[in-house]
Amino acid sequence: MEVVQHIPKDLINFLVVTVFSLIIGLEQRVHHDEKKLEFLFGTDRTFTLIGILGFILYIIAPVTMVPFLVGGTILSLLLGVYYFFRIRNSQQFGLTSVIVALITYSLTPLIYLQPPWMALLIGVTVVVLIDIKEELFKFSTKFSNDEFLTLSKFVVIAGIILPLLSNKPISKTIPISPYQIWLSIVAVSSISYFSYLLKKFVFPASGTIITALLGGIYSSTVTTIILARKSQEESAKGKIPPGIIAATAMMYLRILLLAFLFNKEVALKLLVPFLILIIIGGIVVLTQIKLTPYPDVTQYEVNEGRNPLEFKTALIFGLLFAFFSLLTHFVINRYGHAGVNVLSFIVGVTDIDPYILNLFQDTGMKIPIGLVAHTTLIATISNNIIKMIYALILGAKKIRKNVIIGFSIYILVSILLLLFI
Repeated sequence: MEVVQHIPKDLINFLVVTVFSLIIGLEQRVHHDEKKLEFLFGTDRTFTLIGILGFILYIIAPVTMVPFLVGGTILSLLLGVYYFFRIRNSQQFGLTSVIVALITYSLTPLIYLQPPWMALLIGVTVVVLIDIKEELFKFSTKFSNDEFLTLSKFVVIAGIILPLLSNKPISKTIPISPYQIWLSIVAVSSISYFSYLLKKFVFPASGTIITALLGGIYSSTVTTIILARKSQEESAKGKIPPGIIAATAMMYLRILLLAFLFNKEVALKLLVPFLILIIIGGIVVLTQIKLTPYPDVTQYEVNEGRNPLEFKTALIFGLLFAFFSLLTHFVINRYGHAGVNVLSFIVGVTDIDPYILNLFQDTGMKIPIGLVAHTTLIATISNNIIKMIYALILGAKKIRKNVIIGFSIYILVSILLLLFI
């Protein structure tokens, strides 16, 4: 370390610029060799010399940067001439080599003026982007206009609307703020959107279990209903019961994630019980898969083509959040903490996310942490009961035994865990 400290900073920066310029040039050579392009701007030596030129012109006058700027202007003109003749002679319109050359020239001021990690990050990013051109093209073909519209909606919901909302309570009778309501919408929408992206781009042709896991992140109730209906098809019975149980395991993971986002104390209280339930669910899923005599079936659409960021869905979620907040305040004032347990069991037959997020944010109710964790677990028990009923009513007769076994284990273990929260 002492030896390194005695090495001049300019020498270290020169070596960094030279090495990164050479790596970028080598990556360009590989790209050119693969494409067998007729008109080449340059490869390893050219890009290394561009980097060294930028270093020389910068250190001459690092304050005014006049030589560097003049050199950059001349380099840009030369690159423009190259690009013009390339278009005229070969009809190749790509600007990648030109832009990469300008980035290489700009490495020196970047290294001197920014933290080392920033310079390294940009250099590595350039190399990676050059290397994965074909992969990026294949990935881009999966996008449709709807995908960009969905992404735009997410930006609007999370990045534009949320910061504009007030964090002050709406009124004394409505002790929740618009910011709290919308923050809950953003959190749940983000998880649903993440599940949507995984399903569409990472696991587009996944089997029942993977689809169920991703669907459980989106909504374990919706997944249960879809899979139960699919079980009516003769070839789709085998993996349906473990798929339904797997989706419910993801419900615990989703709730745990929301708890960590909104109330770490509650999350730590729920961590061990929910991990136990997730592990037990995994054991049940693996056991049922092993004992299943039917082949798997792929291409389930758990969200049935729904946009996970529909404004109508967000509005309904916000109204439910406000309603459950008012209802919980009324129950606490009228019936005390015992009434919250009953309310949690009743709410469990509906969408439990708005209710539990209301508890996690503690919108003026001052509910003890232990009680919040207790009522959350009660809501999941009720939700599992209604999902089991959905599966039994909508599903084929052959899946009923495994569905009853799986959900019964969830429910019994949850009841036992209530004693320790």
